[in-house]
Amino acid sequence: MDQRSDLELIKEFKDGKEQAFNQLVLRYQERIYWVVRRLIPDHDQADDIVQDVFVKAYHALKSFKGDSSFYTWAYRIAVNLSLNEIRRRKVHRTFSIDESDFQYESDEIHPLEKLENEERTRLIKKAIERLPEKQKKVFVLRYYEELPYEKIAKILKTSVGGLKANYFHAVRKIGEYLKHEM
Repeated sequence: MDQRSDLELIKEFKDGKEQAFNQLVLRYQERIYWVVRRLIPDHDQADDIVQDVFVKAYHALKSFKGDSSFYTWAYRIAVNLSLNEIRRRKVHRTFSIDESDFQYESDEIHPLEKLENEERTRLIKKAIERLPEKQKKVFVLRYYEELPYEKIAKILKTSVGGLKANYFHAVRKIGEYLKHEM
């Protein structure tokens, strides 16, 4: 693996070495894909958006100031392009959550327990889908992507306090929904 830092690769790219950008793509394409995939459930659409992220990054990298890390910058582009796609297609179902996120790791799951797990997973998905858009974004970035509030604040260009409030309300609403439905 290439040991050069992101900033070194960016400098090389700005100096005309196209291969440096390819190294950045190789370094981050999978992580960016999974960011997009959390927002866009369709694999092919997510792939297209990831391509668009790196095309946009390629064209804008010459003006990259380094105020944030390359990944944070690309992450912000990915989230914005994904949200634009959602708005453009007026997709109601914004997030896809793998059932494996809520499944137990045992090979000896009783059929009734498996059915209960599947029902719980379905209800959690439904609860998340019902959240207001801002709460969904904060919940997914914090809970599933495990990002610190400070990084989410940079990505969504908002305050940490507001994010914490949105996350708190999202968790509370999901809990209330599950309590009511189970």
